Amino acid sequence: MQIPLQITLRDMPHSNALEAYIREKVQKLDAFFGRLVSCRVVVEVPHRHRQQGNQFNIRIGMGVPGNELVVSRDHHEDPYVALRDAFDAARRQLENYVRRMRRETKAHAPEHVGHVARISQKEGFGFIAGPDGNERYFHSDNVASPSFDKLKEGDEVKFVDDIGNEGPQAKRVSVGRHHVPD
Repeated sequence: MQIPLQITLRDMPHSNALEAYIREKVQKLDAFFGRLVSCRVVVEVPHRHRQQGNQFNIRIGMGVPGNELVVSRDHHEDPYVALRDAFDAARRQLENYVRRMRRETKAHAPEHVGHVARISQKEGFGFIAGPDGNERYFHSDNVASPSFDKLKEGDEVKFVDDIGNEGPQAKRVSVGRHHVPD
């Protein structure tokens, strides 16, 4: 980091252990993304008169090239849990920042259109014939819309291919009229 780490503990006693924990978490962020410009961590105990036990608020500000990423986590009774959750969120923000810098997007599995070839309502499974003519097993848990008990043979379905222990499977199965990709 170009600017040294800033740690602020508000309305609570100084804790070397808490500071060491914060430094360790920041080192992990810096190892993941070596271009951190700065990092400020604030741990505070807000004043709440009618509430038992201390509640900790965490705020992490990370300076990155051309931007600042901020994470806030409020009201947890254990400062280490609050810090863990906040640093997990900070890591996710850094991952998203890196993806945006690289102009990457998350890849989604391609969807296919087929029809229910065979179904066993009693057993809770069936087979879908895909556009390639091959059948894929599916289970009632993989049906997104409508419910499994409303499916019948011949229904047109949209699904995502998957490979299971026994061979090709369909997951995220949904019913309705679907556009077949060219």
